[in-house]
Amino acid sequence: MHIAQNVVRYIYVPFMLMVLPVLAYLLVSDGYSYAWLALILVIAFASAFAAEKIAPYFEEWTDHHAHGDISTNVLHTIAYEWSVINGALLIPVITWLFPFEGIWPTDWPMWAQLAIAFIFADLAFMLIHYWSHHYAPLWRLHAVHHGVGRLYGFNGVVRHPIHQTIDMVLGTAPLVILGMPVDVALMLGLLISLTLIVQHSNVDMRLGPLDGHISIGSLHHLHHVNWGTEGDCNFGLFFTIWDKLLGTYNDKPSRPITAADMGIDEVPNFPRQSFVEQMIFPFVYKPGQGEPDRYAANKKTPAQVAKIDSMQAAE
Repeated sequence: MHIAQNVVRYIYVPFMLMVLPVLAYLLVSDGYSYAWLALILVIAFASAFAAEKIAPYFEEWTDHHAHGDISTNVLHTIAYEWSVINGALLIPVITWLFPFEGIWPTDWPMWAQLAIAFIFADLAFMLIHYWSHHYAPLWRLHAVHHGVGRLYGFNGVVRHPIHQTIDMVLGTAPLVILGMPVDVALMLGLLISLTLIVQHSNVDMRLGPLDGHISIGSLHHLHHVNWGTEGDCNFGLFFTIWDKLLGTYNDKPSRPITAADMGIDEVPNFPRQSFVEQMIFPFVYKPGQGEPDRYAANKKTPAQVAKIDSMQAAE
């Protein structure tokens, strides 16, 4: 088992962020059906779950039954990936609405076009992410992503659909207006999905020379801590260079991070097991005013309720 753990720790990131993207690129560039990208995504999620089982960062996060959030997060995954597909399908509509010849370098190799698109999206998403932590209306939406009590493969795509729409409009629509082709758009969507899966995976991954240069692993754990504003750092989707330029990079938490440190400090009873409640959450949550009453009512644990009942019965 020790050998398997070490293998997973070192090959997880290269497999997810190099092998799978290259395979997807070859399929798309050779004209295969886009449906093969869905298979790549399934392989990615399956690989994440397997790696988390073999070499977890926190053992406490591997108990799916105890957390009870799998079904909710599956719905989030479906909603997220569906929005990506719809975004690609809307490209002809967007080009019709903006009927001018774009300046996109369509004569470049697809890999070069994809590199430009990813770098632009990485910067755009980082800035949207930053604003989502500093502008209350956006934070109310983005808080759905931060309410999770653990990080694992599915968490990367846990987000409110309205916030996801904002991400797509500001992060990728400009690229489409500039003339980004459908092939490149779909590959970009896949790369972003793979990055989110790895960024939130509960895998004790080893990054080697990439450590400190890509925003995954312990850097993203620090971003998700429920220690007030200490998590307002490391906003990057992939590269840390943007955080370093903005002054929001931090690789030194004030204390060791534990498995219980994720979430929103003022909403300890975030509805992690209800997709519907998470859709409602931004409309009942007021940042800085504590936990909404509909969740605060559930503060007592079953053990506490039983204790209170027994005391009342004794009286």
